Amino acid sequence: MDETISRVSTPDLMDQITELAGHLNAAHARWLALIAEFDRRNAWAVWGVKSCAHWLNWKCGLDLGAAREKLRVALALGRLPRIAAAMAAGSLSYSKVRAMTRVADEATEEYFLNVALHGTAHHVEKLVRAFRRAKESQELTREAQQQASRALSWFHDEDGSLLIKARLPAEAGAVFLKALEAAGNALPPPDVSAETSLEPVQSPASRRADALALMAEGFLASEQHTLSGGDRQQIVVHVDAQTLKHDHAGRCELDEGPGIAAETARRLACDASLVVLIENEQGEPLNVGRKTRSIPSALRRALNSRDRGCRFPGCTHTRFVDGHHVRHWAQGGETKLSNLVTLCRFHHRQVHEGKVIVQILDDGAIRFIRPDGQSFESHTPGAARQVDWMQLVAAHQARHIHVTPRTAVTRWQGEGLDYGLAIEGLLQRTSRANGASSAKHVTAETSRV
Repeated sequence: MDETISRVSTPDLMDQITELAGHLNAAHARWLALIAEFDRRNAWAVWGVKSCAHWLNWKCGLDLGAAREKLRVALALGRLPRIAAAMAAGSLSYSKVRAMTRVADEATEEYFLNVALHGTAHHVEKLVRAFRRAKESQELTREAQQQASRALSWFHDEDGSLLIKARLPAEAGAVFLKALEAAGNALPPPDVSAETSLEPVQSPASRRADALALMAEGFLASEQHTLSGGDRQQIVVHVDAQTLKHDHAGRCELDEGPGIAAETARRLACDASLVVLIENEQGEPLNVGRKTRSIPSALRRALNSRDRGCRFPGCTHTRFVDGHHVRHWAQGGETKLSNLVTLCRFHHRQVHEGKVIVQILDDGAIRFIRPDGQSFESHTPGAARQVDWMQLVAAHQARHIHVTPRTAVTRWQGEGLDYGLAIEGLLQRTSRANGASSAKHVTAETSRV
C-alpha cells in the first residue's frame, strides 16, 4: 500500500477518488474512440485476425465477449455525439454509456443523457430495460403477422446460380443475421491493400454469399459433432500427383465440378482422406489404392493433445481445425508431429494464400511471420513501471479536458424517478422521430414523381 495515501485526509481522499473517476471516464472515452477508428480502418486485418474484437482479445488481454462489447459501444458512440462528448469530458461512466448505447438513438439521446447525468447507473439500467420492454410490447401484434407470412423459395438461374428469396419473422431473421455475421467473421478479411491484393476487393454482398455457404458447411459438420480434417463433410478433389507436388498446370478439379487452384488442393490435402488412383495414358484406371488419411488417427490425437486448437497467436478456435503440414507431404515433407501444426480454417487458408508464413525453429517452437518478415508473435513486455496518475491529469489538461472532484459525481439528490412518465416521454420522442422520417420519405417520393 502507498504510505502517502494513508496520510491523506478523508475529504481529500473523497475528492481524489471522484476526480480520478472523471479522468478515467475521459480516458475510457478516448480509448473507445481509438478503437472505433482502428476498426473503421480495418487496421486489425494485417495482423491475421478475424475482427477488431479478436485483436483486442489478443493485444489488450480482454475476454473475447468483453472485447465485442467494447467495440459495439465504441461504434455506437459515433452515432450519439452528445453522450460521447459527456463521456469525453469525464461526466459519464462506461457503465452508464454501455447501457444507453443499447437503445438510444438520435430522438432519445438527449433524454437518456439527462437521466444519466442526474441519476445513478442503476437508474439508467432500469430505464433502458423498461424502455426496451415497452417497445417490445408494441411489436407483439406485428409478430403474429410476421409468423403468418414467413416463407422461403429458391430456383436456379440460367447460368446455374441458385437464387434464394426468404421472408423471416424478426426473431428468426435476427438469428439468421447473427449467424451470417459470425460466419462472415470466420472468412478471411478482405485485403484492403491494392498493391498486394491478388484478388479483386470483395463487395459486402459477395462476402455475405460466402458466409452463407460457410453456414451451410457448419450445419452439415455439426450433424456429425465436431469434425476436423479428413473427418468433415467430404468434398472430392481430383488432382494429378505432379500438380500437387509442383506448381505447374495439370488436372485439379472438384468431382463433377470446376477446376480449382493447385494451392487450394494442397490446403485441402494437408489434412484429408486420400485415395491413390493410377491411370494409363488414356486416363483409364489401372489400380485404385486404399483410402488413407494424410494424418493418421493416432498422430491426430497427439497433435490435438499438443496444440489444443489453432496455434496462431491470439486465435481462440478449438473447433473446425485442420492439421497443417509445414512442409507439404506432397513435396517431401514428413507426416510427423514436428512437421505439423493445428490451424483453424481461416488461418489455414491464410497460410496457403501466402499471407502468413509458418516456421519451425530449432527448438521445435512455431513462429508465424508476415511476408514482409514481421513476426505475428506478441512482443515481450518490458519491465513493469509505476505510472503516476498525475500524468493522466496532465494529458487531459493538455487536451483542454478540465476534470474536478464534481465532474463524475452523479447529480442525484435522492428524489424518485417516475419510470412510467420517463417511458412515455421516450416513446413520444421515438414516435415523433418516426413520423418525421416517414414525412421526409413521402416528400422525397412525391418529388421524384
